[in-house]
Amino acid sequence: MIKVVFDAPQERIASFTLSGHANFAKKGSDIVCAGVSAVSFGAVNAIMSLTDVKPEIEQGREGGYLRCAIPANISPESEEKVQLLLNGMLVSLQTIERDYGKYMKIILNQ
Repeated sequence: MIKVVFDAPQERIASFTLSGHANFAKKGSDIVCAGVSAVSFGAVNAIMSLTDVKPEIEQGREGGYLRCAIPANISPESEEKVQLLLNGMLVSLQTIERDYGKYMKIILNQ
């Protein structure tokens, strides 16, 4: 199962950690894994491309692990953009979870 943990104290997404494997289908055919990966990496890439924010990123060597932390000391304008992108990611992942909840779980720590 893929687990996505969002740390969002005071309704600000400060970081997210994605871990595990969906095991929906064999490697290369797993649409749950592909969807979660595309949404997550797309959000991180959008943050780096569309804002002046450089998130702290950790990836597992074998795949199945991604951690992204947003610096606390960014401008209000950048913060607004980053939060919009991360909330868009959360909504997209919730859509996947609604249909494939057996294979992924979202935890929102507020």
